[in-house]
Amino acid sequence: MALGRGRLVFSSSKGSTRSALRTLQGSLVPPLTSGMHGLAVALFTTLFPSDCRLCGSPLVNISRLPVCEECLSSIRPIGGGLCGICGERVMGPFALFAEGEVRCGLCRRTQPPYAKAAAYGSYESGLRELIHLLKYDGVRPAANVLGRMLAEAIVPLQSLFADDAVPAIPVPLYTRKRHQRGFNQADLIARAFLKHDASGRFEFSPVLERTRETQSQIGLSRHQRRENLRGAFAVTAPEAVCGREVLLVDDVFTTGTTVSECARVLRRAGAGKVYVATVARTLKLEAQGARLQPSAAMTMAAAS
Repeated sequence: MALGRGRLVFSSSKGSTRSALRTLQGSLVPPLTSGMHGLAVALFTTLFPSDCRLCGSPLVNISRLPVCEECLSSIRPIGGGLCGICGERVMGPFALFAEGEVRCGLCRRTQPPYAKAAAYGSYESGLRELIHLLKYDGVRPAANVLGRMLAEAIVPLQSLFADDAVPAIPVPLYTRKRHQRGFNQADLIARAFLKHDASGRFEFSPVLERTRETQSQIGLSRHQRRENLRGAFAVTAPEAVCGREVLLVDDVFTTGTTVSECARVLRRAGAGKVYVATVARTLKLEAQGARLQPSAAMTMAAAS
């Protein structure tokens, strides 16, 4: 069997086999010379049983992605009523209609700088852990699965684009952070998305750069988030976006502050419309509901 790049893992459900291989590895590796040691490590890395990085169950297939099929199949697209602009969950009295579509209160009050945002799933459980595998653990094969999910999320946007090629622009990381991480996850996801996109209309176009380092957005108010990102992005090749519809790609849509700032910069550079596609989205109503006590949740339900 030819081995591709990256770590391949195989798992058996028999704990005794796993224990025996650990013992065998410990007894064989020390006496090896340095050259043979690397070969032995590579061999054991390939054959040594591994567990799913999400649920801990033994893997039963050889794969570059150490995640079981059950965990992957449990990651489902967002369902239910969503805002026609930002993709936030809207329901009951929170749903406001404008121009024939549902809009959340925020998009009704303030038009975002992007035309429409789409996301595959809610930023929780398995999808959040899969994104973390890529971003923080460096499991790059996860980008292929996330790119496929992004391609599914973009299907509803396809009819909105003109017939021309559409630049797919990843949200950039600051140079220092990119060097620390070794990659920009939005780059990897955008490239993987292009492989899964059947339309062939999108082209990878990394024309955005982050011009300065910004502090973490965690714990900041909406106003503080905007101020933190103001002037943090620039378009390196305005001619690539001038007069064109573009697709902005990122891993997670949290509050929308980052993609909104990027969209403003792209529009100032001459882009016609900016569409946003992310793998995951934080759904505020669901997050608030999860924090409610049972009595409070029942009160809200009764009021609606």
